[in-house]
Amino acid sequence: MSNDVEHEKRALRAELRERRQLLSEAQRESAASAIAGRLDELVAQLGASSVSCFLSTTTEPGTREFVRAAVRRGIRVLLPVTRADGLLDWAVATDDDEIAEGLFGLPEPTGEVLGPIAVNDVDLMIIPAAAVDRTGMRMGWGRGYFDKTIGSMEKCPPVYAVIYDSEVLDSLPSEVHDQPVNGVVTPTQTLLLSPTRR
Repeated sequence: MSNDVEHEKRALRAELRERRQLLSEAQRESAASAIAGRLDELVAQLGASSVSCFLSTTTEPGTREFVRAAVRRGIRVLLPVTRADGLLDWAVATDDDEIAEGLFGLPEPTGEVLGPIAVNDVDLMIIPAAAVDRTGMRMGWGRGYFDKTIGSMEKCPPVYAVIYDSEVLDSLPSEVHDQPVNGVVTPTQTLLLSPTRR
């Protein structure tokens, strides 16, 4: 059973990755700008003064514009730093735009590294995803960092995944360790999907 699900996920991830690579630079920039506006609205709506976000790669829906603007407005933004043990450390974003290449070639902040529990203090988590279904089930890229983080939090704040519109699917293959999200932010909409976490 689990092997079938894993195979299905792998095939779907490959298709989603390919779709993202086909987007033009102009489409990416337009999406990033729209996402920044939607994330600003979400932060304001939730009254969040501290959030966790991620530094988008070139193929992910852009979050860097949002992170820069949030830091300049005085919002504390924690960015993930991957560890070899499958956990995430965190660093506070600054507006100097200094970025290093972390594990798996992911963009990461260069500031002082805080431990995994630093994220327990945020009012909102903004995380990456390959796709999310209409029940709020999220499929990541297969390394499990965010599933582990969310699953280990005693009091998890609202969690929103940033994806493209075409990545909101009717249903997704899932396994026991997969964690749902409360909603998604796309270039055209912010959707509340799963108001309660398991």
